[in-house]
Amino acid sequence: MRWFIFHKGNILLTTDNQIPAGENCPLQLQPACSPQPLPDFEGEKTCAIELPPDVSPQDVSLQAIPLRNSFYLLSEPAYRLAGKARELLYWDSTTRFCSVCGAPMERHTDISKRCTACGREVWPSISVAIIVLIRRAASSGRKEDEQALLVHARNFAGNYYGLIAGFLETGESLEECLQREVMEETGLRVKNVSYKASQPWPFPAVLMVGFFADYDEGELRLQEEELAYGGWFTRKELPLLPGRMSLARQLIERWLSEEGNPDSTPT
Repeated sequence: MRWFIFHKGNILLTTDNQIPAGENCPLQLQPACSPQPLPDFEGEKTCAIELPPDVSPQDVSLQAIPLRNSFYLLSEPAYRLAGKARELLYWDSTTRFCSVCGAPMERHTDISKRCTACGREVWPSISVAIIVLIRRAASSGRKEDEQALLVHARNFAGNYYGLIAGFLETGESLEECLQREVMEETGLRVKNVSYKASQPWPFPAVLMVGFFADYDEGELRLQEEELAYGGWFTRKELPLLPGRMSLARQLIERWLSEEGNPDSTPT
């Protein structure tokens, strides 16, 4: 059995940066702890556990690592399953009672709950967000002079630059959301929107959908409530970038790799 144990936003790993394994949980569980079943991992059964905030892990053989930082310590499959574990624990903690009648919810399947009174069934909900790298062609026409719009949001933990992002609203398509978020946050219009990649983002339950878009028109005016600073950067003058775990970094690196590809020049 593999044990994905969380405490105050941290995942507990062994001293050699592995998911704890064993027939029994390496920590003494509190009555409030409710193990959540997960898919098998490397041929072993797994479950997720959230320790109450006021409980201190007593096992000194385990180390508390922020989930984001565990990206650099765990294998990709282990990190992805840890993210799924964190999302399921969050869902469990926020769906204890029925939103219709207020009665207690109980587990129905591994990923659903059913109201004990009215029978309403619920599944984990995911918030969808777009993230976009905006390219601007150089007046010289040279690919190496092309620029990308990079910004620093006020909620960033470090002083790195990322990309324009925002949550999908009711009734919007992803493309409409992208156009709206870009206009609201920068005052710009974009064209040639193209999907590139997506990424589950378990902080706490988001699906990031990544795009490229080309600058169309408008003067850059950053939305001060959300963005502290930003601007246009060529490949040779990039500022500090986000960590490799983020979809923003993956999109930026994909743009960097385009330099020698004439077919990728914006129109």
